[in-house]
Amino acid sequence: MICDMRIYTCRPGTMKDHLELYEAHGYQVQKRHLGEPVLYGTTESGPQNSYVHVWVYKDAADRAQRRRAMEADPEWVAYRKKSAAAGYLVSQENRILNKAPFFAPSWMQND
Repeated sequence: MICDMRIYTCRPGTMKDHLELYEAHGYQVQKRHLGEPVLYGTTESGPQNSYVHVWVYKDAADRAQRRRAMEADPEWVAYRKKSAAAGYLVSQENRILNKAPFFAPSWMQND
């Protein structure tokens, strides 16, 4: 199992508008390809105007296949264009995380 943690930073004052745009045009299509995220949250402390989401995959090949399918989806392409035109995002950071050997949360018991 691997986790893809993504941290995005929005221009000050645009977080609400960005998340509304994503909810209306991106979230469902992303879930259709990537599954339900483990976490989708906004920061309360630390760097402000940021949000984090975490997706779980079987392995790197599973992640690559799902992301390829999403990037080819016309609905996702349309969302990405709307997001770029809005100009809310200023940075993105991605981290691929491996599960620690002892970590076995209840939601993973059937995997």
